[in-house]
Amino acid sequence: MRSFMTERFSDVAAVHSGLAGVDYLADDGIASVVYLADRLEKPILVEGPAGTGKTQLAKSVAEMLGARLIRLQCYEGLDESKALYEWNYKKQLLRIQSERDADWGEIEDDIFSEEFLLTRPLLEAITADEQVVLLIDEVDRVEIETEALLLEILSDYQVSIPELGTIESKQIPLVFLTSNNTRELSEALKRRALYMYLDYPELEREREIVLTKVPDISENLADQIARIVRSVRDLDLRKAPSVSETIDWARTLVLLGVEHVDAKTATETANILLKYRSDIEKAVKEFATSEETFAPVEA
Repeated sequence: MRSFMTERFSDVAAVHSGLAGVDYLADDGIASVVYLADRLEKPILVEGPAGTGKTQLAKSVAEMLGARLIRLQCYEGLDESKALYEWNYKKQLLRIQSERDADWGEIEDDIFSEEFLLTRPLLEAITADEQVVLLIDEVDRVEIETEALLLEILSDYQVSIPELGTIESKQIPLVFLTSNNTRELSEALKRRALYMYLDYPELEREREIVLTKVPDISENLADQIARIVRSVRDLDLRKAPSVSETIDWARTLVLLGVEHVDAKTATETANILLKYRSDIEKAVKEFATSEETFAPVEA
């Protein structure tokens, strides 16, 4: 029988303050969805561009709860043996060889027991005794057929194994599915989840993120970095800079002793912020022609 845990959060404000305590600056919308996912026992589908903090949200929720984070990294070709479970064939073969004179029926019952079962992230999450946050990362990378593998778990939090029967969850994990929108997810999967869209942060929020994540940075420099990154994202780029790349750039500037970013400094460090040559060339051209971007911040 399942022994479900009590609610993880008392209210939306507790989620908001808890995430702030682990340096994840969430708005009220994010905090509300996380709170409701816990109370409704539903997974959260987080969509948005790459690098907007989708994966970090799941990690931060696990950190604030002191929960174990179990991550399933999705990719094309992911199958049941990598996502759910597989049998330890080498161990089974050794047991068969060591008991050649035994009755086959007894051997069969033995080798298809939990002792020979290798759990993968999905099964591991629902059979864990402790509190768990399950991160199914980049679910849009798997084939549509593979989504069916998730539906039973996300609907009933149970797994059917032909040799063992149905294994029910010992607790309801808090589940995050992330998607970069590389393909449309099935309606069946979407129905089972609460939806959240994470876009690049607004200027003020990105400034706060930089101040939180980069020690010893000045408010003026953090403000200027946020404004420059915002202008770069407005360009027609192959890949816009992510929040983590903004933070890396801010740390780089602090290490170099930069107090004010000018066009020369931005050009010399553009490879920290952007990772494609064509994008760097577009940004450097913008830096050379946009005086307003590097104007000093008024006190």
